[in-house]
Amino acid sequence: MTDRQFLSTAPGTTIRDALLQLDRGGLQVVFVEDEDGVLVGAVSDGDIRRGLIAGSSIEDPVASVMNRTPAAVEPSASQEDVDALKRSRGIRVVAVVDSAGRMVDVVGERDRISTVLDTPVVLMAGGRGQRLYPITKDIPKPLVPLGDVPMIDIILSRLREQGFRRIHVSVNHLGHLIEEHLKDGDAHGLEITYLHEPAPLGTAGALAQLTSEIDQPFVVMNSDLLTQVDLRRMLAFHRAAGAAATIGAREYGFEIPFGVIRRDGDAVVALAEKPYHSELVSAGIYVLEPVALKTLVADEYCDMPTLLARLMEDGKKVGAFEIHEEWIDVGRPDDLERARQAWERSRR
Repeated sequence: MTDRQFLSTAPGTTIRDALLQLDRGGLQVVFVEDEDGVLVGAVSDGDIRRGLIAGSSIEDPVASVMNRTPAAVEPSASQEDVDALKRSRGIRVVAVVDSAGRMVDVVGERDRISTVLDTPVVLMAGGRGQRLYPITKDIPKPLVPLGDVPMIDIILSRLREQGFRRIHVSVNHLGHLIEEHLKDGDAHGLEITYLHEPAPLGTAGALAQLTSEIDQPFVVMNSDLLTQVDLRRMLAFHRAAGAAATIGAREYGFEIPFGVIRRDGDAVVALAEKPYHSELVSAGIYVLEPVALKTLVADEYCDMPTLLARLMEDGKKVGAFEIHEEWIDVGRPDDLERARQAWERSRR
């Protein structure tokens, strides 16, 4: 965020001083806030030029030439929302305002929105990682490195870049190593707490420990994923859908390497050479409403499909959000190698 003294000004500031702020701020816009910090306008070089042509004096207040409908989004906006607003308004900079209309951040031309969100994220890190054995014999899968960086560090870094700060990590197998590595999250700029599984509780069982702590939609994510999914967009999709749960879904396709025969009795009615099939599969990323926690019993095993089935049986809506960004589930050695290669490419 640009230095506040160059970023915003008061309605009574002179056009001359606003021009100085524009010159020093480098954002090509200065936002105008009233005495309560509420965003009331924005002024650019173009606004000032048009005002002067219309007869304004350089000593007039900036309120006389400012745009009174500044481009702004709420803190929970996704990058897609920001980009769409920039395109529709033909602008490069968008303000972020809270529920009271106060400016809390700015998204510049090349910035991604990363305004801090209060939304909790749960990382499921209690699995044994058996398909990666013997790599996971003495190290939990979330700490397996991609290059020189543990997978869970990459996930946490990307969560922080998107504005998430409150992280709960579910641990069981070799969980003490994860806790020793992450500690309280301060080194990552996060607040990390732990959900301790007394025994393996499945992909949803440990969430029962959060029943009295969470009062808003929250994200649940496996800790063995390398992905660039825009979770802010997924949250916006979830809220708009009015769902009790939203599943991150990924297209999975496969080709049958033979000619496939369709028949009616003993008569062949069609032939298809090496047909391709695709399905939407769960990507191990979910957004849940607090009501989902009411389906769980403390220290009782429950996997995520069972939790989602309970919600649907109870008449609750479960949505599917398609993920088109990079996504690698690091379950097997060949997946690990693909993830390592993708991580190295992303660092170049």
